[in-house]
Amino acid sequence: MRILLVEDEARAAQALAKGLREQTYAVDITGDGESALYQAAITDYDAVVLDIALPVHDGLTVCRRLRERGSRVPVLMLTARDAVDARIAGLDCGADDYLTKPYDFGELLARLRAVIRRGHRPIAPSVLRAGPLELDTGAHRVTSGGRRVALTAREYGLLEFLVRRANTIVGRAEIAEHVWDSSYDAMSNVIDVCVQRLRRKLDEPGQPSLIETRRGEGYMFTEDATDSPRA
Repeated sequence: MRILLVEDEARAAQALAKGLREQTYAVDITGDGESALYQAAITDYDAVVLDIALPVHDGLTVCRRLRERGSRVPVLMLTARDAVDARIAGLDCGADDYLTKPYDFGELLARLRAVIRRGHRPIAPSVLRAGPLELDTGAHRVTSGGRRVALTAREYGLLEFLVRRANTIVGRAEIAEHVWDSSYDAMSNVIDVCVQRLRRKLDEPGQPSLIETRRGEGYMFTEDATDSPRA
């Protein structure tokens, strides 16, 4: 899942981005409302974490303009204000949820998962099951046939993205857009390397791979891998 974090306090933004990345999210950071609107226009984000107090355009204006454009990206609004009228203003301009600073990071994660679940993509259960795999999207825990599989944050993020699109070919550009952030180098083979690591951890010896390569197209997670080539 790729998140746009809009926060003008650099230290706070870096700390929050670090925590989100450790929870498998890809995070792009911007510090003003104008840049936020530009980033949201060129990238298909899974959610926006939006501070209200921003230079150029405040968070209320950013959220309102996103909705005026027809964007349905889930927005979690952050603010130091605790007045009821501020919360009402945030929700009325199109925010999906609201969190007052200082906040508990665990609560932020739970609210972020909630707005993504009920946002512009189909609602998905908190536990995903596909083939022999079970993914607990809250704990980022993966089991295969009851066996716990230890994955890095990036490996988990890629696997969840592929599982949510099971039996559908997903191109490298789409993977990069949702699993990696703006530092991704399109000329690198980092996606292919990550897929190979997943295969080593998930596939059973002598059995077809759960992740099929479609040459020139991308990858596909196959729930029934009986007839899938390893490629």
